[in-house]
Amino acid sequence: MNDTTLPATAAPLRYLDDLHAGDSFTSASHLLDEAQIRAFALQFDPQPFHLDHEAAKSTLFGGLAASGWHTAALTMRLLVGGGLPLAGGIIGAGGEISWPKPTRPGDMLRVITQVVSVTPSRSRPERGLVVVRSETSNQHGDLLQRSVYRLVVPRKP
Repeated sequence: MNDTTLPATAAPLRYLDDLHAGDSFTSASHLLDEAQIRAFALQFDPQPFHLDHEAAKSTLFGGLAASGWHTAALTMRLLVGGGLPLAGGIIGAGGEISWPKPTRPGDMLRVITQVVSVTPSRSRPERGLVVVRSETSNQHGDLLQRSVYRLVVPRKP
């Protein structure tokens, strides 16, 4: 976390047995600035619309926008930071992701995650599969990223 991330309240870690369809979790918030957008883009997605205001104006974004992968990485950081308090960590088994609107400098990101389904494993009784839907929004309520993840979650020891 850096000083642009507001901490989440500490939540107890959840095991498979603690989760139910409809459960909802809200992350802390993260303020994204231009320096973060450019630093990520320089290292991982060096396209003009992530690096240069003037070049970005003539693209479909109409201005500087964070990489979708940067939004995904920040979403993961917010989930790991308390926005999805799973025992054993957040272990992905697949998923889908979309970016309905661009993430911009000055956006304050927050993630709301809802449990879609919980399925104990038949072959591995110590764990199961949880499907969650996460929505990453900004301070205006604009949906920036929608994702559905299949996660491996341990049962209580």
